Amino acid sequence: MAGALGRVCGNPSTLILRTAFRNFSVTTARHQENAAAAAATGIDGKKFPLILDEKFDDCSSVVVPREAWIETLDTSAASPQVGLMHLHPQVFGAFPRLDIIHDNVVWQRKMCMVNTAHTKSRAEVRGGGRKPWPQKGMGRSRHGSIRSPLWRGGGVTHGPRAGTTHFYMLPFSQRLRGLTSTLSAKFAQDDLKIVDSLDMPSDEAGYLEQLCESRNWGPTVLFVDESDIMPRNITLASDTIRHVNLMPVYGKGSLRCSWLLSTVPLDDLQEELALILVLRQAEVEGLEQRHPSLRRVVGDV
Repeated sequence: MAGALGRVCGNPSTLILRTAFRNFSVTTARHQENAAAAAATGIDGKKFPLILDEKFDDCSSVVVPREAWIETLDTSAASPQVGLMHLHPQVFGAFPRLDIIHDNVVWQRKMCMVNTAHTKSRAEVRGGGRKPWPQKGMGRSRHGSIRSPLWRGGGVTHGPRAGTTHFYMLPFSQRLRGLTSTLSAKFAQDDLKIVDSLDMPSDEAGYLEQLCESRNWGPTVLFVDESDIMPRNITLASDTIRHVNLMPVYGKGSLRCSWLLSTVPLDDLQEELALILVLRQAEVEGLEQRHPSLRRVVGDV
């Protein structure tokens, strides 16, 4: 989970999440009601979409949970939508802070950068071991080595050194807000898709390319799963496609792809993120009560 909170970057045009059908108390009853209504009207109840209606206890009654379709990667199905589920509004309906998203993008780009440029200091330049002329009596300025930074061909003062890293740690609150802002922006732009499974009936790259084209999943697609061991067919199909990537949830980045498709157990992810948001808000409120002068400085997380 630390990697999911830390790495927010990436720029997929589509994000796909796999949901786990569990921990929903209303699911069975709602599905039975749909099946009964379908049977009364002569419609096959098995083809009716599964509606996952979850109640979020930590949300205000004024905030409406977001809704998203659950899709399938099987093109032989009668409909690509196989269900409907509610998303936590604090995770997928937050106000997108573009400045925080930019901070996360810059942070993730610099955290992997290592400077390879190198200049030699006066101690590393060859030669210059003796004093070029005596200290006094020559009428010249005083010098102790021809490899001084004052001389042409001498060492460089404060020059770039190889192996210098640009890594720095972004505050936890900014990483958390960057993740929720990115997920909310992707969902608002219809660039976030939820699938029931990453299992595909074929391992051919053409099948996956045709699927992305027919679903309008944008130029780049990122599939995110809960495990780093992906199904065989989608692994072989995406191996030769440069704009389709697979990534586990702990290394998730949601900015570099134009579409982000994830197969994580979405209920666990959004519950954990929502819990962290609630705890952070309670921590800030307690800090403001103890120190009223910090209200304008702390603000909201």
